[in-house]
This record gives sequence, C-alpha cells and structure tokens, in this order.
Amino acid sequence: MKSLGKILGLFFLGLLLIIVALGFALTHLFDPNDYKDEIRDLAREKANLELTLNGDIGWSLFPWLGLELTDATLASADTPDKPFADLRLLGLSVRVLPLLRKEVQMSDIRVDGLNLNLEIDDKGHSNWENVGHPRKTASATDAPDSADKTAEAAPQAPSKPSDPIKLDIDSLIVNSARVDYHNAQKGQQFSAESIQLTTGAIHEGASVPVKLSAFFGINKPVMRARTELQGDLRFDRVLKRYELENAKVSGEASGEPLNGQTLTYALQGQLSVDMAANIAQWSSLKLSANQMRAIGELKVTDLRDKPKLSGGFSVAEVNLRQFLKGIGQEIPAMADENTLNKFELVTRLSGSPSSIKFNEMTLKLDDSTFNGELAVDDFSRQALRVKLKGDKLDLDRYLPPKSKEASARDAEVKQSVAKAGKAGTSELPNAPTQQAWSSAQVLPIDRLRKLDMQVALNLDQLTADKQNFSNVDLQAKSAGGLLTLDNASGSLGSGSFVAKARVDVRPATPVLSLQSTLKRLPVEPFLTTAENKAPVRGLLDLQANLTTSGNSQKAWVEALNGTSSFALENGVLVGANLEQQICQGIATLNRKQLTREINGTDTPFKTLNGNLTFRNGVASNPDLKVEVPGLNVTGDGDLDLRVLGLDYRIGVTLLGDTRAMPDPACQVNERYVGLEWPIRCRGPLELGAKACRLDKDGLGKVAAKLAGDKLTEKLEEKLGDKVSPELKDALKGLFKR
Repeated sequence: MKSLGKILGLFFLGLLLIIVALGFALTHLFDPNDYKDEIRDLAREKANLELTLNGDIGWSLFPWLGLELTDATLASADTPDKPFADLRLLGLSVRVLPLLRKEVQMSDIRVDGLNLNLEIDDKGHSNWENVGHPRKTASATDAPDSADKTAEAAPQAPSKPSDPIKLDIDSLIVNSARVDYHNAQKGQQFSAESIQLTTGAIHEGASVPVKLSAFFGINKPVMRARTELQGDLRFDRVLKRYELENAKVSGEASGEPLNGQTLTYALQGQLSVDMAANIAQWSSLKLSANQMRAIGELKVTDLRDKPKLSGGFSVAEVNLRQFLKGIGQEIPAMADENTLNKFELVTRLSGSPSSIKFNEMTLKLDDSTFNGELAVDDFSRQALRVKLKGDKLDLDRYLPPKSKEASARDAEVKQSVAKAGKAGTSELPNAPTQQAWSSAQVLPIDRLRKLDMQVALNLDQLTADKQNFSNVDLQAKSAGGLLTLDNASGSLGSGSFVAKARVDVRPATPVLSLQSTLKRLPVEPFLTTAENKAPVRGLLDLQANLTTSGNSQKAWVEALNGTSSFALENGVLVGANLEQQICQGIATLNRKQLTREINGTDTPFKTLNGNLTFRNGVASNPDLKVEVPGLNVTGDGDLDLRVLGLDYRIGVTLLGDTRAMPDPACQVNERYVGLEWPIRCRGPLELGAKACRLDKDGLGKVAAKLAGDKLTEKLEEKLGDKVSPELKDALKGLFKR
C-alpha cells in the first residue's frame, strides 16, 4: 500500500511537472504578439471594432491566465481614423481551474491612462456607432428572403437559464482616466478627468469598499466640479439587487451660475436599487450645501417605464441671504436689509422626469409661515403652480428702497409744509415740480414672456405701504406673455377692496390695465407718513378703470389714462379751517378785525365726491362737491400724479357764523346770502386743505359785486318807479359784470 501511495504521488507530481512545463513552453515559446494582425481581424469581424495594438501583449497561462495590454486604441470599423478610446495599460489575471466551475477568481484589475472621446456630429451620427455588432458582409446582405423566413419559422428550443458566473476579484484600480463627450448637434460638451477608482475585494453578497474621485465639467452653462464618492457596495445578481451602504458624496463646484463663488456640497445616506421590484431608494439622506443643511428620504418606483419620485425632506433654519450671496446669486435691493435671514422648509414631494411637486409644505420666511403646495408641472415650459396660505407677510420689507427721485420730492414737500403755516394764512404754495416716481425698470420682461404660472395665495394679514390688510386673496396666472390678476381682494378696517388687472408683455412696450372697487376704505392710513399726518380723513368708495404702458413707475404714471368716480364720507379736512378763512374774507369786506379765532383747526364734512378723467398722468376733476356744515362747496381742478400735486379752484357758499354768539365781524347779512366765495388750492397732495387760500383776485370781484349791488339798491331808492323795469335790470347787470 505504501508503494501504491508512493507511485500515485509520483504520478501526480509528474503530471504537475508536465503541466508546468507545458505552461512554461506556451508562455515562452508562443508569443501572442506574432498574432496581432489576426487579433485585429477578429475584433473587426466580430465586434466591428478597429483595434490598434502599438505596445506589446504580455501574458501568462497557469495557474493564472494573465493578460497585459499597453498602448492600444479603439475605433469603430466604420471610422477607423477616428479613435474613440486609447489605453496606456490594462492588466488582469484569472485563475484557470475555477473557470471550469464557472467561477471567476481574479487578482487585481488595473487600468491606467484610459481616454474615452465620444462624439456626435451635426447629423446625429456617433463615432462609436455599430461597435459591438458583427460586421455585415456582402453575402449576408444579399442572402435571399426565403432563408430569413425559414429561420423565423424554425422552432427554437426554450433556453435553460444558466447559473451566473461567480465573481471573486481581489481589487479594481483605475488611474488617470478621462471621458470627453461632445454633441455637435446640440452644442453640448461634458468631460470627466483625473478619474480615480479603487475597490476592495469584490465578492458577491459581501460589502465591497469603493472610492471614486473625478473632476467634471460642462459647457452649458460653464460649470466645473470636483467630486469624491465612497461607500460599501453590495450586490446580488440573482436577486438583481444593488446597494451602496454608507454612501458619501462630497466636492466643490464653480462656474457661470455661481458668478465666481464656490459651492461646497456633501451627501450621505443608504442607496439601494432593486431591479426585480423596479424600485430605487435613498434613505437616511443628509445634504449640505455651504451653510444649508437638509435631511430626507427619496424613492423612485417604476424605474424601467415611467419613473415616479416620492419622499420628503426638511431644510433646517438657514440665513437665506448669506446662502444666496455665497453661491453668487444677486439679491435685489430691499427696504429692509435684515430680510431673508431666516428660511426653513418641511415638505413631502412627488414627481416624474418632467415635473416635481412639493406637497404638505410648511415654509417659514423671516416672520411669516406658509402652508400649501408648490409644483413645476413641466420643466421644459417652466410651468409653475403655487397654492399657499400664510399667516402674515410684511411686503414693505421686501420692496426696493425709496428712489433718488422720491428723496428729492420729499425735500420739496418738507419745504412746502414748512411754508404753509399752521392756519393756512401764508402765501399760496407753489406747484410741486419734482418727479415722484422711480424710473428704474420693474418687470423682468424676457422672463415674464416665458413664464407659465398659476398662483393662489391667501394671507391672514398683509402689510403693504404700511397698511395692515386682512383676509387677502390673490389669484393670478401667466401664459404666453399675458399676466392676469383674476382677483385681488381683502379688507382694511371696516372697508374692503376688489381688483382685477392685466399685464401684456408681448409688445415691445408692456401694456397694463386695472379695474378696482373700494368700499368704505379708510384713507387716513394711506396718507399718513412719518413726517406728516394725513391731510384728510374719511371712508372712501371708489370705482376705477385705468390703462397704462411702460416698465417703470414713472412711465406708468405718465401714460396713465382712464376714468374713476369717488365718494369720501364722514371725513375731515385736517389742519385747515375753511370757516375761519371765509370769516376772514367777510371781515375784510366789512373792514373789521375778527375778535377771536373759530375753535378747531379742522373742517369736518359729510361727503366729498366727484369724477376723475385721467390723461397721461393728470386727473381732471370737473365736478367736485363737498357737503360741509354751514358751507356749500363746489370746485374743479387737476391732480397731477406725475409730481403728486393739486391745483383746484373752489367756490364756497356760506351761511356765516351761525353760532349763538357770532363774531360781529363775521356776521352775515342779506348781501352775503348765496354769495360764492373763491378759494384756490395748489401744492403737494400731502398738504391737503392746507394748500387752500382765499383767492385774492376772486375776492376783489366779490367786493365789486357787493358794491354794485349796493349802488343798485340806492338807485332804486332814488328813482323809485320813475324808470322802467327794463332799465333797472340793465343797471343791475352792468354792476354785476
């Protein structure tokens, strides 16, 4: 038995020596470089691939089947002079015996200096077209149709699914690889350079450490990014399941959209793809972009057909102003530079390759909180859909600061207010001359022409122009360059407003229209400023139908046309006592001095109403009527909205001092009954009734009329019935002229 064992041992030893000797002989006596032409022909025939081997082929046979290629290029056999790949080094080796058991046991796979240059010309043809398909021959092309039909008709035995080959690779190393993609048809370019890939041992079902780094670049827009990825890859080809555990992606990006700034980003989480279930997931997602932090989870279903996205994420509170500046985004000038300091978002989301929707969204911006949904229905059309409900919004904080034009006018108004005097006894104020509106462009015309938008916004409280509106409802839409405000309504105090508007940006010069209705809206809050009290108080009813054109406040006012009717009820002309001024006029005609001032500095009125016709920024008011106790007031004039000035001629018919103890100098006798007293109002709108003075020229005419009336009376006394009635009438008319 010992001899038999010894003989068997010697036999196997001899067999092993023979195998080693054969391997040595094959690897040393057989040189694959002698067969380069045959290898090229085989690649050309079977894969339609033009393979150029400039370097030597190194190889080994046993126990490792090893292969090493250097300095090789690849091109489509259809365009052999346009290589799409070149390789400095490819080295790999496989154990021979495990191959017989359908097991791939490999040592390190090493790829150095791989360059892929993929191009699509302006006709849509790529430089890798038809690679991987057997090359068509003339005989194959000319084969009769009957052969094809026979082949189609021949029954095929059902193929038995083969067991997948088991992989066992020590590592994969890719050094200094580069990929360039150029699509001349679309003008697109993409590059990935300095690609470094390393893995640990690759075993199916086991975690495989993976590390990848590269520099990426695109041309539309010009962007460049450095990215690193690491994680543990686990895959099961039978179950068609792939996982990247503890995935970490980090890097930096810069380019045109960032305007010279740098975005530092990082992502973490657990990635899994289940091709059998047609599902991909990213759980435990953590995202950071500069100082912004977010967490969430994403899921994609129906991967192969119509992918559907679902999930949710939340953005922690962040200073949005600093974040936007950090990524090179210009922030419009705002009245309050402390806006955008707080931003927070929690939402669910859903989407498809062409759309995304944020559901159950809670958004916090500074002191405001909004709930609702926001969606982009179609990325290609930028179709924006917004439906939000908010608690409050102080719009004044986000609007642009006052323009230089407004500042210049403020100085002019201050000067007019100072000269107006307490009781309006100074000279008639000058008409304002300074432009009240900004000439800065307001509407982003190019963007609005492309905008596809539908917005529904409800606010419990809206602060605009320092006024606190409540229950505000806004419904707007935009398509094809036409913006429509279907509804803007709300309340202010005891009053309400409803408005509709259109902005047409399709013409070279935008055209705007507005229809509005105000009911019992308090005017005092709108007219009060930090420097001056409101010149008038009351509840306003208004109907307006206006049109204009242009793209600045100044242009809109200067092109303003339309009509409006108004009625102001239960109001007060603040800081102007018309009764005092009329009494001063009566005292002047009586050649007496008032012994005291009439109490109060304001003039209350029951109603103030009229109609306005707007022509190029000037509103004409021909039928002003004011009901004042003891006075009957009518007038006509203009409101110049370009400089916010007024110019009115007022006629006041008075009853006189009707108090129990009237001022003797202001007593009304029969001569003053029904007499209209002239008043001129001119100056900035902020002055209100303080801009009104007795019209001295008109007062002279009143005095002349009174003198004529008195002379007529004396003539009648002297002449009595000695003259005809016709002559009396002629004499009266003479003195009334």
